[in-house]
Amino acid sequence: MIQSTSLLESWTQENNQLASSCKQQDGQDAPNREHNLFRQRRWSSDFHKLLRKIQGIPPHLDRAQLELSVAYNTCVCFTAQSQFDEAELLLTQSAQRLLQIAGDDPGTSDPSVLWRAALKSVTGTALRRYVLNLLCVQWGVWLAKSRLNAMQDFQEEMSLLEAQSGAVGNDCMAETKEKIPNIPILVLDPRRLVDLLKICTTIVQGAERLTEGWSVLSALQAASASPAPRALIAYTHLLSGSCLAHMNRPQMALQCYRKALEADPRCVCALYQSALIYRRLENLQAEVQALRILHSILLLPSSTEPAMAAGRLLSPSLFLCSQSLSSLLSVPSALSVLHSLALKCVIHGRVSEGVECYLDLLAALQSEDQHGVHAAVSTLPKLPRLYLEAGAALVMAQRPADCMALCDEVIGSTLDLLPEKVLLEDPGDGRVAGSREMTEEAENGLVRLLWTAAAYLLQGHCYSQLKDWKQAVTHYTRCINLLVKVHYKDTGFSLQTPCTDKDAEQGVDLCVLQRLKGLSLAGRGISFAQIDRLKESLRDLHLSQQAHPEGVSARRWYGEVLWRLDRKQEAAACWEQTWSHPIPSVSEALPVYAQELQSLPVLDSAKLQQKLQEPGPT
Repeated sequence: MIQSTSLLESWTQENNQLASSCKQQDGQDAPNREHNLFRQRRWSSDFHKLLRKIQGIPPHLDRAQLELSVAYNTCVCFTAQSQFDEAELLLTQSAQRLLQIAGDDPGTSDPSVLWRAALKSVTGTALRRYVLNLLCVQWGVWLAKSRLNAMQDFQEEMSLLEAQSGAVGNDCMAETKEKIPNIPILVLDPRRLVDLLKICTTIVQGAERLTEGWSVLSALQAASASPAPRALIAYTHLLSGSCLAHMNRPQMALQCYRKALEADPRCVCALYQSALIYRRLENLQAEVQALRILHSILLLPSSTEPAMAAGRLLSPSLFLCSQSLSSLLSVPSALSVLHSLALKCVIHGRVSEGVECYLDLLAALQSEDQHGVHAAVSTLPKLPRLYLEAGAALVMAQRPADCMALCDEVIGSTLDLLPEKVLLEDPGDGRVAGSREMTEEAENGLVRLLWTAAAYLLQGHCYSQLKDWKQAVTHYTRCINLLVKVHYKDTGFSLQTPCTDKDAEQGVDLCVLQRLKGLSLAGRGISFAQIDRLKESLRDLHLSQQAHPEGVSARRWYGEVLWRLDRKQEAAACWEQTWSHPIPSVSEALPVYAQELQSLPVLDSAKLQQKLQEPGPT
């Protein structure tokens, strides 16, 4: 008995020295993440060695409080290092050893059965709160491993933990002080652990049940008033906003996102979700502003890391690992946001802003000093496509020289890699969807060919802006000569067959092929008209309408050429079909460079109508 008491005092003293050192160092900032991980590994190793010594002899009631305390400390340290399986194994062993003391054998290792039996065995004793301490850690392990079903099955016991969180920690020390003057010290106050797990559980469950409406919203709003790190409070507001967005209440959702940003200005996912809401509301000004702020914040170091409270052994991020939550908290990279911002500005007529964003993006991609570029590049379009999008924006901004320089880069990087021809399988009835059946070689060849053809098309637009019509004809012809290298075998499908918006959703590359052919034929036809080669102009404009029936410029210029050829009735009929059809605005359905950019000479509808009303020669 004397030896047992001596061991108890010695082990208690060892636990307390370790726990005191752990708590003291945990309150100090580590020089870096690696140093912090080293400290945690040392703590968990030391506590685990002590626990193995205690569990090396049969369990006994006199040592139960110490053993459960050391087990708690060890499991907390394992959890801090994301060693959840090791922590759960120790928790199960601790529950089994406690039941051995009570002479109870549930005959299973199922955690829920073991914990219920363990709680029942210590009812009305001082050990009950020590068991609750371990149950807190088990709750955390289940949450960290996203085992929400296990938590749901144990809901009654979880409620018991929450109700008694005020008594789980220091009160048990007061009760045992008379029995053991040297009380085992815990590395983390269980009351704080319960508070942390409560709000983290609400957040994770809220992310999983966003579509359930008001019940989830009520729980999130209640959690937002609890004492917790500001990042967690921000997450409750963020999820409330997402819940309201699912309920089709965008204005209320925006208010919640603002609260999230007030709670934690680094909650960038709230900014991103706000931008998505503004897009739904078609509030371009607000969306662009949100994207600009988001981009500026993402450029800051560690901007995507939540501002969790320092000096805590257990980071809240350990318990926020569900896929649904990770999806809601994810944001694009800074470069992806800049690309979205550039494209958004160009599509909605803010061309000068879009051009600057594209040039900033290209500069960042080319800069060796840009941090995180390589990780972000995979989420962006390929570099030739970015050059072409920027080139199209420069055409719209009337900056032909800059556009031609970008197009030269694309041509220089792709021209030598182009195949002699691209042979595609018969797409059958679903001709555009059939593009999914392309071989990888044919698909890569088609993509490179389209990039090069688009570069020549944009250069043709540039020469048109410079009124160098012969060079314009030359570059439009180069574009056409590339596009006719694409063939289908064993099919009657023609490249003149128009491509609809529905087709664009199914096979973008083939629709780009059609649009590029229609636009290049229209550009060459208009250029021919400028140098009075009217027959060639009429031919190209006619073919352009076959490939791209929605093209307004080709149809108006087709009527103009007919008029010049003194085929005025046909010209009038052609023009009348275009009165109510302005040149369509740029959309997101296809790449910008494959759409009408109003870069060609424009025929005004009012002037054409006036021409029709003028009396002819008598």
